[in-house]
Amino acid sequence: MKTLLFIAHTPSENTRLLAEQAKASMTEYAPTLRLITKQPHQVQIEDGLACDGIMLGTIENIGYMSGMTKDMFDRCYNGWLDRQEGLPACVYIRAGLDGTATKQAITSIATGLRWRLIQPPMVLKGSFCDSFNEVLSEQAAGFAVGLEQGIF
Repeated sequence: MKTLLFIAHTPSENTRLLAEQAKASMTEYAPTLRLITKQPHQVQIEDGLACDGIMLGTIENIGYMSGMTKDMFDRCYNGWLDRQEGLPACVYIRAGLDGTATKQAITSIATGLRWRLIQPPMVLKGSFCDSFNEVLSEQAAGFAVGLEQGIF
């Protein structure tokens, strides 16, 4: 059985709903996948080493990834370095502005860790709208199924 670590920073009702929808899609379409959901402050080095794939959801905060997400990378990066090569990863960013700096930073971190981003980070930008749920649900389900089936 494969394990997916879903790290979702959800400081608002909208981001919580996004994460819940993504989680529901992963569970529905990949029923044999073991899904572990944590907030960034809960993630430990061992969590990343024990999974077969990571889905990361963060917010843009003052034009950059949230401090909580950055703290997770500050605490875990060296413990993950050279131990996760090729780990499939999927990222979404809830951005009130444009998400550019957050996307660049997370892409750089993923490159340094040698994660295999299955697609560029998805940026859900601007005022919150219902279509965010739909596109994130599709991405989450696709990633979960791909991981479960050994495609990624």
